[in-house]
Amino acid sequence: MSAQDTTQWRRVSPRYRVEAFAGALGYVLGPLVVSSLPLWVGDDRIAFLSWVPLAIVGGLSLMVLALVPRRVRALGYQLRQDDVVFRKGVLFRRQVAAPYGRLQLVDISRGPLSRLLGLSEVRIVTAAASTGMSIPGIPAPEAEELRDHLIAVAETRRAGL
Repeated sequence: MSAQDTTQWRRVSPRYRVEAFAGALGYVLGPLVVSSLPLWVGDDRIAFLSWVPLAIVGGLSLMVLALVPRRVRALGYQLRQDDVVFRKGVLFRRQVAAPYGRLQLVDISRGPLSRLLGLSEVRIVTAAASTGMSIPGIPAPEAEELRDHLIAVAETRRAGL
């Protein structure tokens, strides 16, 4: 078994669930408000039908919010010998690998909620647009260590080109 096979997946912080839940809530509130508008009309002839869109959108919203913890558990990254790999997705899974020698920029960003939770998002930019990746939900000290490690490894790999 090679060293790449024994490398462990690192998961994002469980606190990221709060941030992901807030983001999902932002997406579902708009449709919930719009689907409740017919209830405000007050016409008795359509009042009984007005609950149908709200029930459908409400059920879909509950499913989206219930899947947030599972989506967060599916996020992970792995530092291998030649590249960094990021995975995400429950139904539609995606893995992106960025070779160390092609890293151009490693950026850390923190929004207001992320700062409150002590989390960061590490963005990795490569020469190819399709392999850029963004790893959310990493604790701030770990994100800075990851950035420094990726930059150091990328410098040694580029020097060998």
